Formats: sequence, structure tokens, C-alpha cells
Amino acid sequence: MIGRATLFSHPGGDTMQITKTAEYLNKTNKVLVDIKTVENEIDYSKYNLIHLFNICRPADLLGTIKKANKPYVVSTIFVDFSEAEKNHYKFHRRFLFRLLKNDKLEYLKASIRILKGQDKLTDNSYLFKGQKKSIIEIIKGAEILLPNSKSEYNRLFKTYKVAQDYRVIPNAIDLDIFSSEKSKDEKFNKFDDSIVSVGQITPVKNQLLIIQALNNIKQDVFIIGSPASNSLAYYNECKKIAAKNIHFIPHLSQADLAEIFKRAKVHVLASWFETTGLVSLEAAYSGCNIVISNRGDQMEYFKDDVFYCEPSQISSITKAVDSAYVSAFNVNLKNRIETDYNWEKAAQETLKAYCFVLDKLKEG
Repeated sequence: MIGRATLFSHPGGDTMQITKTAEYLNKTNKVLVDIKTVENEIDYSKYNLIHLFNICRPADLLGTIKKANKPYVVSTIFVDFSEAEKNHYKFHRRFLFRLLKNDKLEYLKASIRILKGQDKLTDNSYLFKGQKKSIIEIIKGAEILLPNSKSEYNRLFKTYKVAQDYRVIPNAIDLDIFSSEKSKDEKFNKFDDSIVSVGQITPVKNQLLIIQALNNIKQDVFIIGSPASNSLAYYNECKKIAAKNIHFIPHLSQADLAEIFKRAKVHVLASWFETTGLVSLEAAYSGCNIVISNRGDQMEYFKDDVFYCEPSQISSITKAVDSAYVSAFNVNLKNRIETDYNWEKAAQETLKAYCFVLDKLKEG
């Protein structure tokens, strides 16, 4: 499994997806999986199949595919940044979006990250092909795509008009870590009946409007996560406007998050876009009522078991959080997560996809 260059230095949902999928695949004793990033020197002769992540990072993937010269599958994690850009808190980003639109703007952003050393340019061809042609090339060359939902695949096809075989691999939580049983550790007492929002601090996650919506309410609100490397100004803006009831906590371990979720009342993730909202699954299983935006692929996971908000409207976020706070905990969602969204099931579905590809290659 190969992830972006900053997979571990700036962890996100894809970090958890890679590490946990690999862990549970290796537990099956039917396949041996190693985790690498595009920064690593890799002996590709040891592997039958390459599993790539994040199709939105083609600059990372193109050279890896060429160097490996092996059949590959892709966990697409296809994020649509368009609404986040259209509603960006800085005028020049809104202007650039109107000027360039999606793929051209993503190409510009990737080029800047590469120049800053934040992204890895694994093959110079990306600079000539651009974002759109590079993604299309990766889709066409894959043996199979592994989106987290049917909705994700449908968006990918609608955007790039390239059909490819796919298998839905559900995103998941670790049932051994997350539960609703609280520990007796008093350091977590401050989170009792609080409101929490967990995620990397970045405009896509929309913390700025979440803070505006929850400033000066009677409950304590904890914004948990570290800023992305290119979002320090956004992070500072969030801290600047935050009232005294808003508290910032850097990135935490899964074990600490599990304890916090057990004590909090509501978890809010009013993102401009989410393929799944992994932390929402974790929080829901641990005992939180969930507020999410009505964007992305989340409705395929959460159905009618959460409180939806309009991410552009402060009043909508406030209203959804208020409703979630006074409502009884949704046991139906917890039970569905336990059955459908655990890493053992995700690993089993991934293994089926691997076997399908390897059998197809033997026949062909």
C-alpha cells in the first residue's frame, strides 16, 4: 500500500484507512501487506500487486506506477474541493476558483505544494499532462477502483467520463478502540456533555463557520486537530474569532479520541465535502449524536440517523447542533456501524478485490 508523501507527517482520514486496512488484511494470514509512502525506496519485485491511495494526488502516483511496473488498484478517496474553494475565506482563492475551476486550480495548488517541498513530484509528466489528464490515465490503467461508496464512484465517473471496474470498500472504525464505556481517567472529565469537532484544520473542514455558529453558547466546544501545512493562516483566523467557550487541542491519538467521544454529547463536522467522515463514524459508535453537512457521500453511510446542516449557513449549523444536543442517543446508528463499518469487513472486501484482480491476471 502506497500513500502520499505526507501520509504520516500530516495524518488524515487516508492515514487511518491505510494503516487499519493493512493491519486487518495481515490478520487474515492470506496476504502480506506493507505500508509505504511515495518518498520511500521500494523493492517492487517483492510484490504481486500495488495498492495506491488518493487519486486526487496524481503527481504522487504517476511516477510510482511507472517505477513499479506492476498491476495496481486505487482507493480513490475522490474529494471535491469546489465548494470549499468557492466559499473560501480569502478573496483571491474565490477569484482563482472562478477563473480556473476544479482541475486547473488543483494543478496550481499541487504545483505550489511541490515547489514548497510539501508534495512529491514522482514523474515530470504530471507537469505537462496536468491534473485532469493525469487522473484519467490513472483510472484507465488501474485493474480496479476501490471507492468508499457507490456515490463516490458515480461522482468520479461523472467528472472524468471514464468507466472502470470497481468494488465498494466501506470505510470503518476499530471496534476494539471505540465503545461507549467510559474510563475513570479524570483528565477527560472536562469533555463531559461537551461539543467536539475533530479533523485536520483546513478550509474544507469549515471550522471557521463552525466556530462562528457555536461562539458563546453555554456548552464548551473543543476543536481537535492540527492545521494542514498550507492552512496555518486559516488556523490563526479560527483562533482569532473564537470566543472563550471554544478550545483548541492538537491532533490526538485514537485512544484519547475514543475517551473524548464517550464523554461528549455531540460531534459536529460541517465540512464542505466528505467522502465518509470517518471521525463521525467513530463518534457515533462511541455515544455522540452526529451533526454533518449534506454534502459529499455521507448520506450513503448515515442515512436518516444524523442531524444534517447547510455548511454555508451559520444558523443551520447552530440549529442542527441544538437539535442533536437535546436528542436521545441514536442506538440504531451505533448498531449499524458495528455490523457494516468495521475494519474486519473492510479488509475482507479488500481481499476479495485483490483475489479478483490476481485471478483475472492469471486468466489473461
